[in-house]
Amino acid sequence: MNEAGERVRRWRLILGDVCACPLSAEDRKRDAALAFVYEQDKQDRRGGYGDSAPSVSRWLGDIRAYFPESTALVLQQDALERRHLKSLLLDPELLASIKPDVRLVTELMALSAVIPEETKDTARQVVRSVVEELMRRLEEPLRSAVTGALDRSTRNRRPRYAEIDWNATIRANLQHWQEEYHAIIPHRLIGYGRKARRVQREVVLCIDQSGSMAESIVYSGIYGAVMASLPAVATRIVFFDTAVVDMTDSCTDPVDILFGVQLGGGTDINRAVSYCRQCIREPRNTIFVLISDLYEGGVERELLQQAAEMKESGVTMITLLALSDSGAPAYDRNLGAKLAALGIPSFACTPDQFPGLMATAIRREDIGLWAAKQEIAVIPAES
Repeated sequence: MNEAGERVRRWRLILGDVCACPLSAEDRKRDAALAFVYEQDKQDRRGGYGDSAPSVSRWLGDIRAYFPESTALVLQQDALERRHLKSLLLDPELLASIKPDVRLVTELMALSAVIPEETKDTARQVVRSVVEELMRRLEEPLRSAVTGALDRSTRNRRPRYAEIDWNATIRANLQHWQEEYHAIIPHRLIGYGRKARRVQREVVLCIDQSGSMAESIVYSGIYGAVMASLPAVATRIVFFDTAVVDMTDSCTDPVDILFGVQLGGGTDINRAVSYCRQCIREPRNTIFVLISDLYEGGVERELLQQAAEMKESGVTMITLLALSDSGAPAYDRNLGAKLAALGIPSFACTPDQFPGLMATAIRREDIGLWAAKQEIAVIPAES
């Protein structure tokens, strides 16, 4: 097919039968798969898919056969929304046939309370496959960033060669420059210290369960499980809506965490922060990460007072408007500005940026400066 013919063919698949163009047998199947999602108002073009699981399963097979993987994933996600297929996720065979991804995990999280017993094992397997894939990508960067930041949090005056901080050592020995050798002869070595394997930092992840935060919840659960596995970090994971649920006892398994989440409902950030404050033992060694869109349904004045008191006590407090690849959802800029006025930064970051954020917080460095280097937009303080 020449270039012009290929262009017409593509427009025919995009626009549907409003565009006159003959299709091959294979393209007719592609056209039917697209019509299932995007032309649901045309009964004669539904091809009998309807609301039956076998037909939808066949459709899932078709899109994987006739479209690239990335396109098939988009079609799958659009079908969930446009054709109201959530109820079909309760069918074990159908559930097993869907390509797992983060979006599907959020659907299963939303349905966790109503998934029948015969489907729960399948649902957990689907979620676990996604979690394991994300863990392979995310675990090592976070583990390395956190342990590296902790190992460098003290100075060692008698370091081994591999532990020498050369920048600090050179600065400390500039007066010992030897012109004849064109070199500095260090009289004092400065190295990165390695503390004993005890708890050095407390990390509290306080996570909003509202529906708009679903993707953030997935990544928060995974990162919480990774940090909980580090002996030097005492990690607490708390979910909230109008109630507060402490999932710390389940934080070794991200799948248990995700199935303990109930998406939706109201939001009482003040109550959640109050609960978390009671769990903090060493404020100056604590990093408190509030993951929320900041739409407060509780008492905002009390929330701000608590935030100010936590900041004053030495807690490093950060607000993440989103922890996802999708960017920040709608959020309350006014509350974010009030928190910024207290010295508490509010911004969204991607999962790949989160390890660097935690390392910066552990080293007690300027988080605002870190965000600027990452070209992350931080909510400015109210004027």
